[in-house]
Amino acid sequence: MESFELSSARASARIDLLAGRLGSLIVDGNELLVTEGPKPTRYGSFPMAPWAGRLNRGLLTFDGVDYQFPPTSGIHANHGRAMHETWTRTGNDTITTGFGEHWPFGGSVEQRFELSDESFTVHMTITAEDQAMPAQLGWHPWYRRDIGVGETLSLEFAAEQIYETDDDQLPTGNLIPVPDGPWDETFIGVTQTPVLSWGEHLRLALTSNFDHWVVFTEPEHAVAIEPQSGAPNDINRAPHVLQPGETLSGWMRLSWG
Repeated sequence: MESFELSSARASARIDLLAGRLGSLIVDGNELLVTEGPKPTRYGSFPMAPWAGRLNRGLLTFDGVDYQFPPTSGIHANHGRAMHETWTRTGNDTITTGFGEHWPFGGSVEQRFELSDESFTVHMTITAEDQAMPAQLGWHPWYRRDIGVGETLSLEFAAEQIYETDDDQLPTGNLIPVPDGPWDETFIGVTQTPVLSWGEHLRLALTSNFDHWVVFTEPEHAVAIEPQSGAPNDINRAPHVLQPGETLSGWMRLSWG
């Protein structure tokens, strides 16, 4: 698998061109991410584009036309098409890809990475080409509960509401109070952005310009904390619509100070 590394005095990051994935993030000698899994959606930190989360039964309806995509998790098509592509490195810290044969609207997506002694930041931009397209962006990082320092992960996070979901785990559009965990929920109205701590050894603050966060704390070995430009299936329910040449951009920053 082709990849490249970014490094600083305290940290290193490996970018895998297959899926455009952050495959490893090591801070002060500690690997923070799950680096392998039973399927591609279960490890690293991968980009979600041109939709994020579950696409209802793989069906996209746009401008009165239905488009069917292959299911990737049960009945749904999860997490977009960009993670199924091999990306091209276009600079020291930049990669890009299209969306493959299953996506009928063309367009492209670019990621740019920044690593310092205090943080890792990824910027992502999706660009429409010669036709209008619906768009959504996000990232799906998997953080290890145990990074080998003797203390397991704890999460600080607070939000005003979550999206109610139906029997297919899709948001209905209604907002309801935040339940007790464990969670597999989409949060809105965040009052404290996520902070992960492994005792006194390492504290990781997560920030993004996106205002939707999917938080998945059910697995025993890891948690997934995903900033997104909208809720799952919003590409159907409330999409960003890009006209030819228009872009949708976002960023995610992991800061350890």
